[in-house]
Amino acid sequence: METEARAVLRSMKCLLLCFGVLVSGAAFGSDFIFAGYNLENYAPLAIPGETQSGRPGKTAEAASAVVQVIREIGPDILGVCEMGTAPQFEEFRKRLEAAAMGYRDFEWVESPDPARHLALVSRFPIVERHSVADLPYESHGIRQKVRRGFLDVTVQIHPSFRLRIVGAHLKSKRPSPEGSPDLERRQEAHLLRQHLDEILAAEPTMPLLVFGDFNETKDQPAIQEITGRRGSPQALAELRLADSVGDRWTYYWKTDDVYSRIDFLFVNRALAPRVVQEQSGVYRSPIWNQASDHRPVFATFHPPADSSR
Repeated sequence: METEARAVLRSMKCLLLCFGVLVSGAAFGSDFIFAGYNLENYAPLAIPGETQSGRPGKTAEAASAVVQVIREIGPDILGVCEMGTAPQFEEFRKRLEAAAMGYRDFEWVESPDPARHLALVSRFPIVERHSVADLPYESHGIRQKVRRGFLDVTVQIHPSFRLRIVGAHLKSKRPSPEGSPDLERRQEAHLLRQHLDEILAAEPTMPLLVFGDFNETKDQPAIQEITGRRGSPQALAELRLADSVGDRWTYYWKTDDVYSRIDFLFVNRALAPRVVQEQSGVYRSPIWNQASDHRPVFATFHPPADSSR
């Protein structure tokens, strides 16, 4: 059934995304799938309902739902936001291993936020690691740091194709005693753009993928800061992703009953031609809200043939 559902996806019958199970892109030549997913406070606790940093921790049932959603998508590379501490990341990896996901390499970013971290797992080897956690800036005269840092790795897809992946989780809209959350988020976005400019200046032809929860909709200054000046060689393109019925939202804010799109995938000029748009989207699952208050975004890429063979 998994093979059949994957074949349906490849033939653009994306309606089955809400029911089918997708298997690894490795089953179809050189194509591979990347998914970005905010796991909503992945911190499984022994006592249900116990809180961590003022927010509920992940129950075992919710953690199992997260793994089921990931297994249905079957990404070859998975980048996540709101991962817990190092032991909780190890627990998450063991769940993925038990689900036979086949991830061989990983990255976990230790950052100023003690509870929520960026992380990545990959079926391909990580050959370079440039993640940064110590990113200071000043806001309202107060010296602060980017709360979750930036994840930054290079993955070897095959001997002649490497992919640079950068992940971010910008400041939420929740009030902050240090100042304005909107200003903090804009400052973090500015530092992210500087980081991306340094990458592109050093390796302008390196395929670059940026993922994350940016806590802003696409019309806001923070997103425009990240994408850069339109038409410039360093500009990033947003992948316009939707689910099987055309919905684009990725996050549900229960307090105000609001659905919004704040999780994005961006690509540079070198990677844009490799996107298989019809096999990319926002994943629609019947159990999405059992797993997280976010829905994962995913994209399929078709790299050049391995010229080393």
